[in-house]
Amino acid sequence: MARVALVTGGTRGIGAAISVALNAAGYKVAATYGGNDEAADKFKDETGIAVYKWDVSDFEACSAGVARVQADLGPVDVLVNNAGITRDTTLHKMTVDQWQAVISTNLDSLFNMTRNVIENMRAKGFGRIISISSINGQKGQFGQANYSAAKAGLIGFTKAVAQENAAKGITVNAVAPGYIGTEMVRAVPEEVLKSKILPLIPVGRLGEPEEVAKCVVFLAADDAGFITGATLSTNGGQYMA
Repeated sequence: MARVALVTGGTRGIGAAISVALNAAGYKVAATYGGNDEAADKFKDETGIAVYKWDVSDFEACSAGVARVQADLGPVDVLVNNAGITRDTTLHKMTVDQWQAVISTNLDSLFNMTRNVIENMRAKGFGRIISISSINGQKGQFGQANYSAAKAGLIGFTKAVAQENAAKGITVNAVAPGYIGTEMVRAVPEEVLKSKILPLIPVGRLGEPEEVAKCVVFLAADDAGFITGATLSTNGGQYMA
């Protein structure tokens, strides 16, 4: 019987690539989104993957959303915590709202989502929790105190929850992408890419969303059962932790 995978922020960018890759690998996939109905409808029409709308920063919304997914597809075997936002500015200009919005969506959502699937995983004796961090959670980034803090916190969360659940057949890992050729990154002026970004990447190119997705598919597999508490850097050698 096909395993069920739930991908937050799973209808656009890296999340969409993850949803598609898991679907191709034989999983029954539920892709969540927070606000862009048009993009979600287009994704559903193009892929046939089920989409669900809720706010991952809201615990009750996550509880109700997971219940809907499980009623439709079955208990969640694989959770991919991918949803995230940015509100970039330097700390001395950052507002409370800019801080809290990023922490709520990028960090609080880890608890909100994982708490709502972990008991079933423990009861079954199997689970895969894979969370998408960032190179900027490993090294920090100017103008991203909120984002870097959330993505670094994600790595600490991963290590703690991995220890708590290893004996129950549940692995908990993180993937930390660098510069990936999403729509947002490719919108950067070509001259800036060539002069400011690509020189920092030893392999000399942007990553592709599909390359991040392949890391997630690998970590979700039964064969990855001896890997837990790890952070898989996917950054072309830009930062070697």
